[in-house]
Parts: sequence; C-alpha cells; structure tokens
Amino acid sequence: MNRDREVPSGQRENGDIDVRPLTIALVVDTIGNHGNGTSNSALQYAQELERQGHHVRLVGIGSQEYPAKVNRIPLVSHIAARQQMQFAKPSDTLFRTAFAGVDVVHIYMPFSFGRRARIIAQEMGIPVTAGFHVQPENVLYSAGPLRFVPGASRFIYWLFKRWLYRYVDHIHTPTQMIAEELRKHHYDAKLHAISNGYSPRFVPRQPRAAADIRPPYRVAASGRLSLEKSQITLIKAISLCRHGADIELSICGTGPMRRYLQMRAKRLLNSPVRIGFQPNDRMPGLLRSQDLLVHASVVDIESLSVMEGIGSGVVPIIARSGLSAASQFALTDQSLFEARNAQQLADRIDWWLDHPMELVSWEQKYARFAAQRYSVESSVRQFIEMERESIAEYESSH
Repeated sequence: MNRDREVPSGQRENGDIDVRPLTIALVVDTIGNHGNGTSNSALQYAQELERQGHHVRLVGIGSQEYPAKVNRIPLVSHIAARQQMQFAKPSDTLFRTAFAGVDVVHIYMPFSFGRRARIIAQEMGIPVTAGFHVQPENVLYSAGPLRFVPGASRFIYWLFKRWLYRYVDHIHTPTQMIAEELRKHHYDAKLHAISNGYSPRFVPRQPRAAADIRPPYRVAASGRLSLEKSQITLIKAISLCRHGADIELSICGTGPMRRYLQMRAKRLLNSPVRIGFQPNDRMPGLLRSQDLLVHASVVDIESLSVMEGIGSGVVPIIARSGLSAASQFALTDQSLFEARNAQQLADRIDWWLDHPMELVSWEQKYARFAAQRYSVESSVRQFIEMERESIAEYESSH
C-alpha cells in the first residue's frame, strides 16, 4: 500500500473536489442489537449517512439486505452473548454481492468476519478503512483472570494489528485517547479521532427551576452490566449518600453481572432500584426524567451512554480512569470521581443534590456542549471526509 503520498481529504488528483454521494458498505458482526454499543454506533452512522444523501449497505447478522449467519465458537460465543455480541460467519458470496459497486468498505471489528471482508474487498479493487471499537482491556475483563497476565493487553493490540489493522491506511478511533494507545502500540496507519456521536432522538427536557429538584431524586446509569463497568461502585455510593434513602436508582443494561448487582442492591439499599435491560426507544424519555447520570466504568473507548445522557440535559458524574476516555465529557470537577472510590462518588451525588441551582444551570451547559461537539451529524461529516481521503489515495495509487 502506498503511504508515501497524501491527497487532501475529498480531493482528486486533478484538483477537483469530490462531492458526489458515496456508496459505503459497513461491515459489523452484529447489527440491530440495541444492547451493544458498536451495533448502536453502526446503526446511527448508517441512518445519518443516508440522511446526508449517501448510500449504505449494512453487512452482518441482523441486516435486512445483506444478512450473515451466526458463527458459533465454543465458549467464546457464550461469553460474547452475555455482552450482547455475536460473531458473524464469513461468506465470500455475501461479501461479493454486498460490495459490488460500492466506493469503499468500512470494517468495524477485527474478527474473522471483518478480516475476510477486507480480503475480498481488496481483491475486488475496493479501498478499505476500519474502525477501532474493541478495546483490548474490555476483552480481558470478559476473560476473567487472563487480565492479570503480564503483557496480555499488549498482546491483543499486536494481534488485532496483525489480523486487520496493518492492512488498512485509515483507522477511525472514537477518541484521541484510543488513538494515542494505538500509536503506543505501533499502529502506523493514519488515525482519525472522530466521535461516534449520539442520536438526535436524545434532546434535553425543558429547563427546570431549582425548586423542581426534590425527593424522590432519580439517579441513573446505562451500559453493559459487566465487571469493568463497575456499577457496584454506584450501588455502594448510594448506600453511603446522606440522600440515599430518597434516591430512586436505575441501572439500565444487561450482562453477566446482573444477578450479582441485583443481590448487592437488595442488601445495601432501602430505596427503589431497577436493574436490567431497557428498550432503546425508551431511553430518551428515561434519561430526561433523571436528576443525575453516573458513569462508573474503568474501561471505555468513548461511552455512548454519557453522550446520550448529556445530550438529554442530565448532569453526569464520571469515573476518572486511565483506561477510559469518558472523563473527557466532564465540564467541572464536581462531575468527576476517582474510579472505584464509592465514598467520593457519594460525596459528588450529595453535593449536586444539595446545590439545586447549580444542578439546573449545569444541565443546560451540558446539553449545549453535547449538541455542539458530539452530534452524530457532525461525526458523520468527518467520517465521510476520511472515506473520501481513502478513496482519493487509492485512486491515485492504482
């Protein structure tokens, strides 16, 4: 692959700007599963790409036009299913049908489905880009004690590069944090830090008055119920809050920690608690009804749930962790706590509830911040620039 020469984004070699609509194949193992962040991102991008006039072919499990079969891998598939994830079975016939006539193929995951899609696309003479959406630390947390093996994370970064990312010239990273991690692990493609963005369905409620902040207080968390998301820290924090008895807690999601979290909440809390899956179409209304959103995760490439929360005008309290980029959304120190520090989180929750004027003021600030920086419309425009750049480079080198 030619890396010696760069053509400005969207510009052809003769200097003309390419503004025609693109036909893009998005290859993602699991499509249509609103419990999985990568699936959510792919669907949101597809919808916004179509809205902006482009043509999208979704390829994977759950696609209406280009459906893949499930690839059942002993043990691995069982663990992945608990995270709302399935692996797709590669099919040359499917790929050749889906890729015929497209301008570019974009691959979301470095597993067998995405790897074979890359090979077929490049055999067909189609430029390929990829996204880095699977954080190795997330894989290790799902693998139990393997996360304690020295060098395990470094090995997975190497493995993902060997499987897929060394073969593409442009990689989409949802945050600058993960882009820096890829550089540390010697990924030499051009990295494009572009937010996954959040859906325009998540709009803020009408501005509230300080008098509207009163018991019962509503605190929510949203995300996969797994060890690295650390929802247990939130449950412990509510038990330590001065306002704990007046807090209604909602933890929205599904995953392997659900029963454990329900058991601990029953033992520690005397106030109402809901823990479990919430349909995606109910989430905008649920978030708008909350007083605070807590994100306790210690591992996150970006965190769609925080973007949706602040887009809904909810003040967040976010864990500060070296393996999570979610703290980038905090606009004030009162929106941050040290990861796994339940007492500090309890203090933050109490502070916001004790300062209702500040709470309603920051609700509006967070909503404006989200709309200006993280809308899916803005993200998709940047994504298209990346794809045009990849196409222009490919055409100039072939």
